[in-house]
Amino acid sequence: MTVEQDKSYLGMWVTGDGYIRQELLPNGRYDEARGKKQSAYTGDYWIEGNHIKYKDDTGFSATGDFKDGVLYHGGFIFYKEENK
Repeated sequence: MTVEQDKSYLGMWVTGDGYIRQELLPNGRYDEARGKKQSAYTGDYWIEGNHIKYKDDTGFSATGDFKDGVLYHGGFIFYKEENK
C-alpha cells in the first residue's frame, strides 16, 4: 500500500533536530516552519504513490519521497511526529 492510498502522509513531519517542521494538511496544502519562524513556506502538495511534489506560494517547486515511514525532501530527512 502506498502513502497515497492510506493517507499516512498527513500530519506534522519534523527533522531530527526539530529545526524544520512541515505540516501536510488534508486539503492539499502544507505549512512549513523554520526555527522560530512560523509559516516560513506555504503552498500546495500532491502525492503520487510514495512521491510528493511541492509548489510553494512564491512558485518554487520541489519533490520528495516517502520510504519506510520517513520523508526524504530537499536534502533533509523528516520523521512523522506522533500525536501526544
